[in-house]
Amino acid sequence: MSEGAAPAAVDAREVSGGHFRYFDFVMAAFVAILLLSNVIGAGKVATIGGFVFGAGILFFPISYVIGDVLTEVYGYARARRCIWAGFVAVVFMALMSWVVVSLPPAEGWTGQAAYEAVFGQVPRIVFSSVVAFWVGEFVNSFVLAKMKLVTGGRMLWSRTIGSTVFGQAADSLIFYPLAFLGVWPTSQVVTVLVTNWALKVGWEIVLTPVTYAVVGFLKRREGVDVFDRGTDFTPFSARV
Repeated sequence: MSEGAAPAAVDAREVSGGHFRYFDFVMAAFVAILLLSNVIGAGKVATIGGFVFGAGILFFPISYVIGDVLTEVYGYARARRCIWAGFVAVVFMALMSWVVVSLPPAEGWTGQAAYEAVFGQVPRIVFSSVVAFWVGEFVNSFVLAKMKLVTGGRMLWSRTIGSTVFGQAADSLIFYPLAFLGVWPTSQVVTVLVTNWALKVGWEIVLTPVTYAVVGFLKRREGVDVFDRGTDFTPFSARV
């Protein structure tokens, strides 16, 4: 099939991943953005026009966009494999951060306080973040795959936005209460939860043209349009 030809609609069980040329790159981008948004973006609170927000919210939702692309183009099973790769990477990052910060600083090295401020992590927040990510990404991928079957592959925007609505809701409903309930007033937890959920969904809507462009490019180049008919949707597997 030529690179410009229309992709063939196939069941996920019929697809051999050996010929995919871009899957590894998309997977690497997914994991990289996930790690960087947690390391670089998580620790800073920014303000623009009087609106205060965690800087990580600008980039973390991109991982959901890439998750949409993975499921839409390559199917649920391969997206599941990427989610597990991201999960393991985040857990290792948290472990490495804890070990490195805990190591006693050498005499004369004055960067320990700054290092702790940037990379020191509260265990409760780390645990909440990892659990919320795992659940949210799987909800996102599951909803998108099921909606693709219902819509017959039409109206891509409906499933990218719809899956994000549910995926980010699961993420936020787990993370904010688990991380901050009892630390913040309940009203503040609810306000931040709803606000951040709305912002993340809004990002998905804004990035819809980009999603369309990337999905269209990958489907044409890979030559397939995967439908998850007969797929085992258990999240407790990394098998394709």
